[in-house]
Amino acid sequence: MRRAFITGITGQDGSYLAELLLGKGYEVHGLVRRASTLNRSRIDHLHAEDRLHLHYGDLTDGVSLVNLIHSIAPHEVYNLGAQSHVKVSFEMPEYTASADAVGTLRLLEAIRASGLGCRFYQASTSEMFGSTPPPQSEISAFRPRSPYGAAKLYSHWVTVNYREAYDLFAVSGILFNHESPRRGESFVTRKISLGVAAIKHGVTDHLHLGNLAAVRDWGYAKEYVEGMWQMLQRDEPEDFVLATGTGTTIRQFCETAFAHAGLNWEDHVRHDKQYERPTEVDALIGDPSRAHERLGWTARTTTDELARLMVDADLEAVGRLVRDRGVSPNLPL
Repeated sequence: MRRAFITGITGQDGSYLAELLLGKGYEVHGLVRRASTLNRSRIDHLHAEDRLHLHYGDLTDGVSLVNLIHSIAPHEVYNLGAQSHVKVSFEMPEYTASADAVGTLRLLEAIRASGLGCRFYQASTSEMFGSTPPPQSEISAFRPRSPYGAAKLYSHWVTVNYREAYDLFAVSGILFNHESPRRGESFVTRKISLGVAAIKHGVTDHLHLGNLAAVRDWGYAKEYVEGMWQMLQRDEPEDFVLATGTGTTIRQFCETAFAHAGLNWEDHVRHDKQYERPTEVDALIGDPSRAHERLGWTARTTTDELARLMVDADLEAVGRLVRDRGVSPNLPL
């Protein structure tokens, strides 16, 4: 039985990846941070699996990572844990660097020191491209425009360095924006789908957003974790961009999401400067041709389909809260 270790298992990508690996017969181990309240809603449905094991630890604690790698002895390690909110990285730059940049180094060093020869996947991001004009591919220049993008760029290059210096099977997946009903509520696509549901159910009448002109390449997270796994099954390590290859503005995403619920977005969306970044990334559109040619991976869900899928999920979830509680739920809008 193959063993996998996932940091960030309680997040969107971690939960979908855990499902995928368990379905393939893996024994799955996940890293969770100790907190006074549990935040495991995305993996609650997996708790009956006797092949799922959770361990307390943190990417900012190198000793815990060394101990876990030694005790689990994984065949595959997926580093999905991070402070992943771009706007928050401007407010918490030091923590973002410690978790997202140095955290990757700590994990790689734990793997190198173990001598286990396990395969390593690093969750890189399209935010590393920053101001580089689209389309962006594996050979495009990196010009990050946030502490988050800069921290992830360090992780990307240190992964390359450990691959070349120590002959580790270490790869980076440069994933463009990927969303789902499990996306965190502070990320713009989920904020929109929640806002649509709240407005439709009469919880509120408006939604506050920042820069509506920003262009992003949005795909379905459940499909992107398949690409992560495929990268670690190859004979030789190689980095890949995963993307749909299509750009959509936040304004267009709003239009599709609101229309799906029979609403006009212009009647409800309010601009709020507090949601704008100090340095904006205008357009991120990926070129996934290498992944298509060498992995056989293709994004199957369009951005419009994704918007409707997320709105349907939140319409059901918010409606259930309203019915069960008899009051308006507290939503981060």
